[in-house]
Amino acid sequence: MTVSPVSYKDTLNLLQTPFSMRANAKTREPELQAFWAELDLYQRLSRGNPGEVFTLHDGPPYANGPLHVGHALNKILKDILNKYALLRGRRARFVPGWDCHGLPIELKVLQSLSSAERSALTPIDLRRRAHAYALEQVEGQKAGFRRWGIWADWEQPYLTLNKAYEAAQIGVFGRMVLAGHIYRGLKPVHWSPSSRTALAEAELEYPDGHTSPSVYVAFPVVALPGGLGARLTALGLTTAEAATTPAEGDLAVAIWTTTPWTLPANLAVSVNASLEYALCRVGDQGANGYRTSRHLIVAAELVESLRSGLQLELEPLLSLRGAELEGAQYRHPLLDRTSPVVIGGDYITTEAGTGLVHTAPGHGVDDFITGRKAGLPVLCPVDEAGTLTAEAGPFAGLNVLKDANPAIISALEAAGALLRHEPYEHRYPYDWRTKKPTIFRATEQWFASVEGFRAEALEAIAAVDWLPASGRNRIEAMVRDRGDWCISRQRTWGVPIPVFYHRDSGETLLNADTLAHVEALIAEHGSDVWWEREEAELLPPSLAAEAAQWRKGTDTMDVWFDSGSSWAGVLGGLGTGADQAAGSGDEASGDASATAETPPLNYPADLYLEGSDQHRGWFQSSLLTSVAVNGQAPYRRVLTHGFTLDEKGRKMSKSLGNVVDPAVLVEGGKNEKQQPPYGADVLRLWVSSVDYSADVPLGPGIVRQLADVTRKVRNTARYLLGNLHDFDPRPAADGGDAVAITDLPLLDRWMLERTANLIEVVSADFERYEFYRFFQALQNFCVVDLSNVYLDIAKDRLYVSGASDFRRRSCQTVLALVVERLAGLIAPVLCHMAEDIWQNLPYPVAERSVFERGWPSAPALWAEAALVEPLRPLLELRGQVNRQLESCRANADLGASLEARVELELGSGDRAEALGGALERLNSSPHPSVDNLADWLIVSQLELREGGAAALADPLAEASEGGITVRIARAEGRKCERCWHMEPDIGSHASHPSLCGRCVAVLDA
Repeated sequence: MTVSPVSYKDTLNLLQTPFSMRANAKTREPELQAFWAELDLYQRLSRGNPGEVFTLHDGPPYANGPLHVGHALNKILKDILNKYALLRGRRARFVPGWDCHGLPIELKVLQSLSSAERSALTPIDLRRRAHAYALEQVEGQKAGFRRWGIWADWEQPYLTLNKAYEAAQIGVFGRMVLAGHIYRGLKPVHWSPSSRTALAEAELEYPDGHTSPSVYVAFPVVALPGGLGARLTALGLTTAEAATTPAEGDLAVAIWTTTPWTLPANLAVSVNASLEYALCRVGDQGANGYRTSRHLIVAAELVESLRSGLQLELEPLLSLRGAELEGAQYRHPLLDRTSPVVIGGDYITTEAGTGLVHTAPGHGVDDFITGRKAGLPVLCPVDEAGTLTAEAGPFAGLNVLKDANPAIISALEAAGALLRHEPYEHRYPYDWRTKKPTIFRATEQWFASVEGFRAEALEAIAAVDWLPASGRNRIEAMVRDRGDWCISRQRTWGVPIPVFYHRDSGETLLNADTLAHVEALIAEHGSDVWWEREEAELLPPSLAAEAAQWRKGTDTMDVWFDSGSSWAGVLGGLGTGADQAAGSGDEASGDASATAETPPLNYPADLYLEGSDQHRGWFQSSLLTSVAVNGQAPYRRVLTHGFTLDEKGRKMSKSLGNVVDPAVLVEGGKNEKQQPPYGADVLRLWVSSVDYSADVPLGPGIVRQLADVTRKVRNTARYLLGNLHDFDPRPAADGGDAVAITDLPLLDRWMLERTANLIEVVSADFERYEFYRFFQALQNFCVVDLSNVYLDIAKDRLYVSGASDFRRRSCQTVLALVVERLAGLIAPVLCHMAEDIWQNLPYPVAERSVFERGWPSAPALWAEAALVEPLRPLLELRGQVNRQLESCRANADLGASLEARVELELGSGDRAEALGGALERLNSSPHPSVDNLADWLIVSQLELREGGAAALADPLAEASEGGITVRIARAEGRKCERCWHMEPDIGSHASHPSLCGRCVAVLDA
């Protein structure tokens, strides 16, 4: 009978833990989320924590379409901050929101209907369909946010369609009306023919590559002011008898425009009073064929460039100031109209054009202001679809964005007034929803007079902490330069502007009584009531008898006014209990109701956090409404992030095929081998890894790298847990296994110091919102301090020692202290992994969840900074020795490092001196079974060569660095079958002939 060889594997203290090496995130993460829900964890912490309230106010994403990586960057950043605040003991209640009104939802509803259904659709039918569509989109997006591990008041979000929110918005509007900040006026606004509504600046985008038809046109002068006529007579250009009436074809003013379609609306030519202009003779041979006028007036500085650009011989005859041109009259080249030359503003420069500006008060802000000063009417011969009206004469029926420009240019050419025609590439505003060009068009609209509170707004900006600091400069410039805010929209799906118009006079009715009555109706019934009821019910009882005289308005509010009122509808900024709870409610019905136990949110909020584009969007609309009503910003601090790009720095687009779908990243694709389910923690780790103050990249390569980092952290945690399966963390006096901190070996105390340092560093990173630094510190700690140093050295202690030996129990003491704190530190970011670690602690703890433990801390006893520098030379020596061992392995002279014998010789120099001091400290440790250099280097034998002793003969490798010489040889003796050390006493123990004396003692104990 053959006796089986003895196996000593079962005598080792091997890893034992149910904490899997694989995250199995697709299954495990939802299980952990269900566990949090079962504990009602977020609700208890956000409402019951002992600390102060922390309010990060959520900027509402639009309730339309699936979530993308931009949503992930934004919401996960917020969640990291909120979870950190909760761990710090603060009451961080996060109320998520959705922007539910507006054109995109209205268009989606209309596109889903047949033409017959659309023609039969009433406003209230459209609103009800839009309401249902918005709620459906909210539910879809909400599910995605929750899958990412975002904690929030998901059952009580704020929706801008909730009736209490809408009532609070009417409250904001009403207070601005009563403060004199709201007015109705006829002035040019950004108008979208494709949407048939006015737009605010924040609803525009400026795509690259827009080209407009640029034209230079001559307007024939028919009358001159007296002073200028006299000067021309002196030059022989006019006669004394007709000094103020130039001969036909003798003189013209030259203008330049990139919107030929506005020429039918021309009512003036504007000049800069202080600019110098030149009256030029036009040469006989004009290469461009122009011969309408023998003389042109242009800016003096532009004569040379115009001579070349217009291909005309221009000979300056007379220099004159712009002020001298005021009062001249010219004839419109295409219409039977005579108009004046007027003085404009500083916007008239010599940077481009001719220095004289075609002025159509109905189609430009500067034109409107100039026209108002000059007493010009506001002519706008363009309807809501962008079609020229009868006021445009022969061009009526043409569309300004389609066929009007070519027709007008042809007419100018036929009239002999066209100086030049060329394409011109420039920034041009587009409707950000329809992606089609907009125009300036004068219409009756409702405006917020920013001028009325601009100074207060700038003061409020200065009082806010902007991160990065450049955010202040950006929003300051925007607020300083912006015109009045057009807040009315000609759409159905939105909150109504609660105004009544007199049916005969057009007079408006908008006062404290009407506002209060409508606000109360909307609070009870929602804004549909404006479309459901007639004027008699919408007017206050005191005016009901006059209802037949009044017509309710049909305009709705700009959606930026909707979302910009959230400080009132969610934060309680209007100061009443009803307003304060306006965001709470049943999102399934879109209703809202206050609950007595709902804790307050801060106004102003502690933090707003959105993309940097919101300086002109939500940050600004929130600021303006809050300042207009309360005289202060709605936020104390504003943090901005950049946008997501692919790995090559390109914008993500379906056409490029570089879109990263967060749902596929988390849950996997149809082919999981090609698109594995990485889980939410990998997505969250990406957010923490990037410097989000700039644009951030994401792509398959980055995802794989992050997944690898996640695995390393997870495997580090698994190693810690697996070595604690038989450890009781109570002190020995209480029947446990823990070793007192003061009794720990030097190496263990070093590890605790590194952990204390990590807690300090990461805490500072979170306080500064610099999560990418946390990411770097976490990697360094897990890979370098823990895995490459401490755990590498500790393997022998953990596996080979007797289960209850001091050298093992002291190490387990450290592992338990470290793993609990590691779980806490990663909890804001890798929340699922942190909880998984906590649920797999192999010993009982008081807290059911890692989030109940709170933010990790380290006792003062751990922070032995004096240990770090003295021990650094020993750790540097490990690197020097490992390089030589690697050289031996490469030459096949050695296998594992335990086959090596190391000779160390210290010469002169700072490094050698520092190492000598470190060795003295190591040798004086009361725990030589742990604190010995051979174990730290993971070699079987180590000798320190004293002066005069013979050096190691024929070493396998030898190198000197900084006065420290390392020689490598093969260790003496045989390999112990259990601990793999090379020992000379193998074979001398009859009971275990293949083991060393140390292992025999462990087995016989």
